[in-house]
Amino acid sequence: MSKPPLPTSSPREKAFLVGVEIRSETPLISLEDSLGELVRLAETANLEIVGETTQKLDTPNPATFIGSGKVEEIAMLAEETMADIIIFDIELSPRHQRELEERFGSHLRVIDRTALILDIFAQHAHSSEGILQVSLAQYEYRLPRLTRAWTHLARQAGGGGGRTGSVGGVGLRGPGETQLEVDRREIRKRISFLKKELEKVRAHRQRYRSQRKRSRIPLISIVGYTNAGKSTLLNRLAHSDVLVADQLFATLDPTTRRIELPGGHQALITDTVGFIQKLPTQLIAAFQATLEEISEADLLIHVVDITHPNALEQARSVEDTLKEIKAEHIPMVVALNKIDRLPQPEIANELLSGFPKAVGISALNGSGLPELLQAIETELYENYSEISVQIPYTDGQLISLFHEQGQVIRIEHSRKGVFIQGLIPGRLMARFSQYQSSAPAFDETEDDILEENE
Repeated sequence: MSKPPLPTSSPREKAFLVGVEIRSETPLISLEDSLGELVRLAETANLEIVGETTQKLDTPNPATFIGSGKVEEIAMLAEETMADIIIFDIELSPRHQRELEERFGSHLRVIDRTALILDIFAQHAHSSEGILQVSLAQYEYRLPRLTRAWTHLARQAGGGGGRTGSVGGVGLRGPGETQLEVDRREIRKRISFLKKELEKVRAHRQRYRSQRKRSRIPLISIVGYTNAGKSTLLNRLAHSDVLVADQLFATLDPTTRRIELPGGHQALITDTVGFIQKLPTQLIAAFQATLEEISEADLLIHVVDITHPNALEQARSVEDTLKEIKAEHIPMVVALNKIDRLPQPEIANELLSGFPKAVGISALNGSGLPELLQAIETELYENYSEISVQIPYTDGQLISLFHEQGQVIRIEHSRKGVFIQGLIPGRLMARFSQYQSSAPAFDETEDDILEENE
């Protein structure tokens, strides 16, 4: 009796990549490097790269973004390479996308960098929270682009129903089953529902953070460019087994573990989603609940892949995103990762000088980790920062925390609250940031204010 044939995987879709640069703009990385990053993204989405091209423009074409001659060239190259999909390394406006789809014809699908990243997030979101966040980002991206069959953005993160198409040829179930039947009104209703669900998640996280703060255990968030080695570092520090893969956005859902510092103190350490240049604004908005884990941390560990040719640019991209989520004020230790791959160890010392509070490490073999843990201990418990705050009496727990953990230099009481000037450990800066004030702002007369100098 003959054996049944072995199952075969679906053939990968073939992608043709297009890089574009506007001469008047100052990109974070070069056109060629950005296109190389797009290659990694496409490979992560399980696409087969069959060709690429670039164009530098003075100004975008109002209709097609790229020049009309370039459109014809891409159409010819896509036909020669038998491409199924064309991916632009920019975010196309709905008008540009519709016009390009008409020019290329119905046999070629057109997506941009944002759609590709959203698709990758849909692949890697596994928790209910991650699924909600990715679904919201996809719907908000899709709403202004709702035209014909969106099979190239049909991979959704979870949900029920039948199979749909996908960018990478791997059909997953989606929250909306027939894209052609979903009109703008229905999508808006879905967006509204997802936002309400995520608000519940956000409230739950806030309650959890409040409980955690009462325990006085500091929270450390690991941040960094995607694929810099954040999950590997978490595994090494916490002796855990978080997924590690040599691909972009291998992990999305935040993972928290407990670690012990050299002085005997304990801390919670969280691995967060990796950053990337041109990170879609929809994702930043949708992942607000997750990103609050960063903005409310007591300390950040910024992991930098020091062997990457664009390490400085990647670090700057992370810093820009931290500003966008209002987390730039949080104390930070920089971990220059993968020093074991450097051809000469002394190179690490030269690289360290370019980063403040930097420690050279290898998350893979553990070298430099004792120094990193000592730097964390110092930043959390030994470094004090000067601060002036105006705290209302309703937040009496914070007033008590300043007295217990800080050094009060000046204090003034009024009917509305307490103005305190003094020194607090670096790990507590984030907790007081909302009440920072340069001087007491009281409406009462001098008789209403009790001033103490300590």
